[in-house]
This record gives sequence, C-alpha cells and structure tokens, in this order.
Amino acid sequence: MDSSHNSSTTKPLYRGTQIVWYIVGLIEVLLLFRFVLKLLGANAGAGFTSFIYGATNFLASPFISVFRVSYIEGNIFEWTTLLAMLVYWIIAMGIVKLFLMGKTVSTPEAAVKLENQEK
Repeated sequence: MDSSHNSSTTKPLYRGTQIVWYIVGLIEVLLLFRFVLKLLGANAGAGFTSFIYGATNFLASPFISVFRVSYIEGNIFEWTTLLAMLVYWIIAMGIVKLFLMGKTVSTPEAAVKLENQEK
C-alpha cells in the first residue's frame, strides 16, 4: 500500500470531507422541502411549513431575484430554490476538492497524476 494512504493528514481530510457533505446534504434536504412545499401550495401558516420557510429564507435569499417565480394553478414553482441547491452542491464539491489538494502524495504518484492532467 502507498504511504500516502497512511499519512497523518488522511484522517482529518476524510473527516473534513464528511462534514462538508453532511452540511450540504442538510442544506439540500431543507431546500428540497421548501421547493416541494411551495410547489404543492402548502399552508405557510402551518408549523412545519413556517419552520422550513424560516430555516431556508437565509439560504435561498441570495438567489430570490435571479428568476421569475412561475405559478402553476396557484402553486409556486420556485426556480431560485433549484438554483440555490445547485450552487451549494457545486460549492461543496469545490471545498472537498480543495481539501483533497492537501492530501499527501508520493513523488511517483504525483508524477503520474501530473502526466494524466497534460493529456
């Protein structure tokens, strides 16, 4: 087995990526609930609906005016929530890639990976 798999940085990097995916998973689920509740025309005064809207307003607010809201027979198709989900997922991927750049690699392994990037 390659010595880079036993590096002292491997476990913290693995834990870091787990934390990132857990947080983005939680964000994605909350935003998905928001999207579905708006799409199905959920009662905004209901406790659960109110909680979800309150918890996701901060997450969705940077994207609110990007697209117009589509109304389908009184229900709301909120494109901006889908955009928010995509953007948060892309950010998480970027953070995980950044973490993995800190992973220890051997010189031969680095040479092979560098050569593959040139192709």
